[in-house]
Amino acid sequence: MPRPALALVAHDKKKDDLVAFAVSHQTKLGDFDLYATGTTGSRILAAVPTLPVTRLKSGPLGGDQQIGALIAEGRIKGLIFFVDPLTPMPHDVDVKALMRLAALYDIPMALNQATANLLIAHPDAFLQTS
Repeated sequence: MPRPALALVAHDKKKDDLVAFAVSHQTKLGDFDLYATGTTGSRILAAVPTLPVTRLKSGPLGGDQQIGALIAEGRIKGLIFFVDPLTPMPHDVDVKALMRLAALYDIPMALNQATANLLIAHPDAFLQTS
């Protein structure tokens, strides 16, 4: 039986927070196949090289859209996306499209650390999506 997959994404000013989250939850995250946008994935792998992270393109270069495609294919069962609400993003339309797909396909989506902590404490929540 294939392992469920999670997507990990973070805006630039939130990358340190997501790396710290990955370090503190590495045991539970190790139960998932992880997909991350380029720089975020590199940073997570540098901190926790044992995690099964597949790096995609950087968000502005299409990584957000790659994750969106995986969501549409039913391969991603949850999205942890640490957003920076205070910094304008030049690729904001891609970010909104990614969040729209997570909502459309009804997968759990954490946009901040508090929600990510709740979801990772209850990993079965990721498995209840179709």
